[in-house]
Amino acid sequence: MIRIGFGFDTHKLETGRALRLGGVNIEHSKGAAGHSDADVLIHAIIDSLLGAAGLPDIGQQFPDTSSEFKGIDSLILLKKTLVLITEKGFSIGNLDCTLVLQQPKVAAFIPSIITSLAAALETEPGCINVKAKTSENLGFIGREEGLSAYAVALLKSEKRN
Repeated sequence: MIRIGFGFDTHKLETGRALRLGGVNIEHSKGAAGHSDADVLIHAIIDSLLGAAGLPDIGQQFPDTSSEFKGIDSLILLKKTLVLITEKGFSIGNLDCTLVLQQPKVAAFIPSIITSLAAALETEPGCINVKAKTSENLGFIGREEGLSAYAVALLKSEKRN
């Protein structure tokens, strides 16, 4: 059996914050604001995995009202998500992700991002695809006020869930 899940996340960009994408620190004058480390890519991936497994979303699993998750490294949340989907009998088939941000250009970081995600998810780097796009200077992303990420996950299971 296979199941597909879709995830989306967006965060505001602020001066003086760190920018972390897929568990990789990226030098930039602005970073994402949020309760955790605000890793927009990992948050979208988590929601896609949870959705495919038929589990409640990231906000219910790791609420931003909990001090337990304040400033947490999103790779830890991703590893916790792997445990949740594994307990339901699923394994990762593949992930396809898209980052949308005007600046900085992140193409050079994509191999490191894929390596980071694959290690956290205990899967092969070839099972993960990450793309980066701009918004052609349109909207809040084009004005560099925020960034977004989309993710689609395919999960496999030997049993019906």
